[in-house]
Amino acid sequence: MRIDVITLFPELITTPLGTSIMGRAREKQLVDLHVHNLRERGLGRHKQVDDTPYGGGQGMVLRPEPIFETLDTIDRSQARTILMTPQGKRFSQADARRLSEEKHLVFLCGHYEGVDHRVVEHAVDEELSIGDYVLTNGAIAAVVVIDAIVRLLPGALGDEQSAVEESFSDPNLLEGPQYTKPAEYRGYQVPEILLSGHHGKIAEWRKEQALARTKTNRPDLLD
Repeated sequence: MRIDVITLFPELITTPLGTSIMGRAREKQLVDLHVHNLRERGLGRHKQVDDTPYGGGQGMVLRPEPIFETLDTIDRSQARTILMTPQGKRFSQADARRLSEEKHLVFLCGHYEGVDHRVVEHAVDEELSIGDYVLTNGAIAAVVVIDAIVRLLPGALGDEQSAVEESFSDPNLLEGPQYTKPAEYRGYQVPEILLSGHHGKIAEWRKEQALARTKTNRPDLLD
């Protein structure tokens, strides 16, 4: 998979996406990451990328010229272009799976009060948000989305079953509690059922615990 990211803050992309699972996926050539600094296409001596909004209002809006000119340098014939914005559809695990099947993704990271809407109308395939809150810029959100997508690529995880059994694999159920050694610590015991070796009963217990955890932490999923 090829991923292009257009942002004013390349370091917010390259640093976190160079470590852990994402870093290993790049080493294995499962993903080809290209980061484009929007400032390089800025206007004039000061490389201006933003301006005040028509019609008045607070803040600044990213101008269309640097964005379109940066997009022009990318072969998007097989790409899906995504704008990270608070106004987008809320990103889910189902979206991560859907997008993990794409050959090429282009992420445009919003900033300030957003981007000139002509970019959305003529260059963007979908708008995504990672939640109902506002971040400093869309690069942070793009890292979250890219990580969720790349870890689903075949070969990205050491244990392929990990991507199947974790939270949101079932969109209506969180993952249940997990325990590891030692079996007793400071008087706190691992549930006996997990030490029984009875896989059928363990699976049933885990399902019950997952349901209880979902009822407590995310009852909206059960609606």
